[in-house]
Amino acid sequence: MTTNANGHGLDWSSEQWQSRARSWVEAQLSRAGRRVTGLVEPRLRPWSLVWRVPTDDGPVWFKANNRGTVHEAVLIATLAQLTPERVLTPIAVDPEQGWSLLPDGGESLRDVLARDPDLAHWERALPGYAALQLATAPRADELVSLGVPDHRPEALAGLFAELLDDRESLLIGAEGGLSPDLYERLRAELPSYAQRCRRLADIGIAATVQHDDLHDGNVFAGRAGCRYFDWGDASVAHPFGTLLVTLRSIRYVKELAADDARLARLRDAYLEAWTDRYDHRTLVEAADLAINLGAVSRSLSWRRALDTAEESRAEYADAVPGWLGELFAASPLQPDSRP
Repeated sequence: MTTNANGHGLDWSSEQWQSRARSWVEAQLSRAGRRVTGLVEPRLRPWSLVWRVPTDDGPVWFKANNRGTVHEAVLIATLAQLTPERVLTPIAVDPEQGWSLLPDGGESLRDVLARDPDLAHWERALPGYAALQLATAPRADELVSLGVPDHRPEALAGLFAELLDDRESLLIGAEGGLSPDLYERLRAELPSYAQRCRRLADIGIAATVQHDDLHDGNVFAGRAGCRYFDWGDASVAHPFGTLLVTLRSIRYVKELAADDARLARLRDAYLEAWTDRYDHRTLVEAADLAINLGAVSRSLSWRRALDTAEESRAEYADAVPGWLGELFAASPLQPDSRP
């Protein structure tokens, strides 16, 4: 059981819901001059249901978001207006229901890297994503008003404090949760965290959309260039928070040491888009701060993703405390000195 944006109970497995969703998909495809030619292939997660829908002009993808990630539909529609060359243009969206219908994006960056693991592919992908963020920055307030979560530095310390009060989500003392000692360390960290948020805000780099889960599986890498998808974790935030997941994922896949020069080169390829306004030293300071603060954003995005029935979220429940506990972990660009 999940809920839509209006809080009405919806069971994605019920024939009534599936019939309504299929009718919507068929109607939207008909308007686009296409028709369904076979059975859908479903993929279910607590935060979304995805159907691969075969049509007479290739597959399309239907996605239904849960209450916590319902903003994805309106976000992808807005991004398609602002930066159509950087995302897939949806065939249709229903923002109220959290439904989207997208064309097939082709192979992912992960597919490309499986054939050719050269990190130059990431060096080409990151500037395009930075360009998307810069194009979206003037609409940051509008995105928040449309329901995209507000994780800007000015809001993040308060969100951290609120998250610490949600003892149920943090599973304090339970299996997979925060230990009581770590929980107290996190509470004691609040003043310092707020100070770092203020410093990041004071640098003045404009907030924008921040994907918050940008790894090689969420980038299409076709002939038309890189396109960025799966925006359910996204928020309006400091742009450089992206680097936490991106650099961690690259470091893990490539088994790189933190001081590997290739990681710094990738960071700098991304930061290049802001060098007309800020010097390199300032950009690196902002990136370090945004990465350091980012564990709270990730924990919050997981809590939203798991805003669904308890039995369906149990498998992933440890992600909320797990990411918050990473606040004391080293940056992907620094050796991990934890015991």
